[in-house]
Amino acid sequence: MRLLLTNDDGVFATGIAILARKLAEVGHRVVVVAPDRERSSIGHAVTLTRPLRLIRVESGPYPPGLEVYACDGTPSDCVVLGLEEISPDAELILSGINGGPNLGDDVTYSGTVSAAMEGILMKKTSVAVSLDCHIDDEEKRYETAALVVVRMLAWMKVNPVSEGVLLNVNVPNLPFAQLKGIKATRKGQRVYAGKVNKLRDPNGRTYYWIAGKPEDDLVEGTDVWAVSHGYVSVTPLHMDMTHYPSLERFEASGIENALGEEAQ
Repeated sequence: MRLLLTNDDGVFATGIAILARKLAEVGHRVVVVAPDRERSSIGHAVTLTRPLRLIRVESGPYPPGLEVYACDGTPSDCVVLGLEEISPDAELILSGINGGPNLGDDVTYSGTVSAAMEGILMKKTSVAVSLDCHIDDEEKRYETAALVVVRMLAWMKVNPVSEGVLLNVNVPNLPFAQLKGIKATRKGQRVYAGKVNKLRDPNGRTYYWIAGKPEDDLVEGTDVWAVSHGYVSVTPLHMDMTHYPSLERFEASGIENALGEEAQ
């Protein structure tokens, strides 16, 4: 397949380099357009107030001959420029491998998932891939996640994803042989306790650090449950956030008349 790769960890991140290498090894045609620096948790931002640049990457952790570009914009910018300028014939957008999970409500913040969303808006099949690793893990098993992607792409050739649906894939940080399998999941609940940390700098001035420890509602069938139990989680997401029961209730209750008779 003709694949466009991006991420939010930066063009020289370990995850995207390992993914690109593995995909090229099995015969896919890979082009990389990724941010020139860390862009995590930037969401679906696009750059509209300044010019953007693409810089060809001639060295680094990628196989020789691979077409790689660094962009000084966001992950969504990378997808737009990648499809419009570099690889318009790409069949599929792959975003990742992210160094850390994108589970539950993390998808609303994630640059990794948002890049896949941009691919969906541009009418391309799109997959976001994250490894459930943490900063203090002795080993981050990106090779496991890369092999999961290879197997998923083979499955998707026989089982095409519906138009307008992206796949959010989260992989446990385990050797491939220790994975329990794949679960099709729904988005779970992830809440961060102690989200705002109030601190003081050396001059005694107050500053704030937004962080927190995730607390997952481990309900079976959700992405957070699957990954915590050793399964690869595959969650189909789409861009239509309309709550249709409320839409029907508003229409039935006469919302059209809420402005009064004098409104035209």
